[in-house]
Amino acid sequence: MPVLASHRKPRPRVRSTTPAIGFTTAALASVTLLSTQSALAAPAPKPSIEEVQKKVDALYRQAGTATQHYDQAKEASAAQRTKVDGLLDDIAKRADKLNDARRTLGNYAAAQYRDGALAPTATFFLANDPQSFFDQTHLMNRMAANQQQAVTDFRTKQAEASKKRAEAVTSLETLTASQTKLRTSKQNVQNKLAEARTLLSKLTAQEKARLAELEEKKKAEAARKAEELAKKQAAAKAEADRKAEEAGSGSGSGSGTGSGTSTGTGTGTGTGSGSDSGSDSGATTRAGKVLAFARAQIGKPYVWGATGPSSYDCSGLTQAAWKAAGVTIPRTTWDQVNVGSRIATADLQPGDLVFFYDDISHVGIYKGDGMMIHAPKPGADVREESIYYMPIYGSVRPG
Repeated sequence: MPVLASHRKPRPRVRSTTPAIGFTTAALASVTLLSTQSALAAPAPKPSIEEVQKKVDALYRQAGTATQHYDQAKEASAAQRTKVDGLLDDIAKRADKLNDARRTLGNYAAAQYRDGALAPTATFFLANDPQSFFDQTHLMNRMAANQQQAVTDFRTKQAEASKKRAEAVTSLETLTASQTKLRTSKQNVQNKLAEARTLLSKLTAQEKARLAELEEKKKAEAARKAEELAKKQAAAKAEADRKAEEAGSGSGSGSGTGSGTSTGTGTGTGTGSGSDSGSDSGATTRAGKVLAFARAQIGKPYVWGATGPSSYDCSGLTQAAWKAAGVTIPRTTWDQVNVGSRIATADLQPGDLVFFYDDISHVGIYKGDGMMIHAPKPGADVREESIYYMPIYGSVRPG
């Protein structure tokens, strides 16, 4: 008997997924390992003391710039407030005048309503005689002219009041913008100073000592340059005096008719610059007052935005010092640098203003021998220091 073939279909083979599972597991393990390695990676290297010093100096400089913005905004805000107050006072006065004009018109209107108005023909027939009619008509014409003038005055005052109100609205908007800028500048100063304090607070005692050492080194180098400038200035003055003496003695010491009368000495040994002696004397007197005031402020704290008398920022000190000498200069360093004559560093004289940094964010008062008096920065007091402590931008002589 023949064997019958089987009609069952062969069972399909199931492919094992074990390798895929193994690959996925390996990938997850790799990601976990990388994450662990990243978490255990070494932190960013700590900045060196030199880098910290540069960072702190930069922050204080930025705070100084923000302080000048604050001073500028504060001055603008005060000026705008004064203008707004003046406009509001003017509007109040104009409102009183407008009300007076309105009352005058009201009186005319009430009188006309109370007395009524007759046609000219009726008035003529009701008059006692023709002359009375003409007299009454003339009076009425004058009253009509007065009423018309009252209306004109009212309209004029109304237009002027409206114009002043519009001007006050614009000024108030400007004041609001100035106050917003003032708040922003104040916040910028506070942020920069807070960042500097945070940076310094993270230093160890040894790092702080190292930072102080770098600061002393910086001051010593600045003092050395100041001494060099003092020697050069002394040599230049001695040479100028020698030449002046030679010129004076060679012009005929016996007559004394030239420069002697100009200087007021009558000796005939003048320098030839006698015609300027009055202005030079005045400048010297002003410089003496400037320095006397500045010296009296030494030891008072730097406070940004302050103009005295108990504390100052840099431009507040210079403004107050020159005011003591009878000279008014602007509030900010950016405006003070444009006052007076520009002076080369080698030609500096006591009382001159020396400005620092490319953005002109700091200023000091030259006292001679390469030194200045200035309000340095937050946390420091008004003091004497070399003008080479900071990069010099330029110098001016007010007055």
